[in-house]
Amino acid sequence: MNTLVRLWTVEDVATFLGVPIATLYQWRHHRTGPRGRKIGRHLRYVPEDVMSWVQDQE
Repeated sequence: MNTLVRLWTVEDVATFLGVPIATLYQWRHHRTGPRGRKIGRHLRYVPEDVMSWVQDQE
């Protein structure tokens, strides 16, 4: 992972995927969505992980 890549927020991922924020939290609870990481108390996503998850859904 490139250290200069900006991590995506929950809002960024929801907008990118076109789903409600609550859906991301449900997916996280059920471990079915893209991998998120806790940074302190914040949930962040690596864009490449989200892209990889999208490709795996096809």
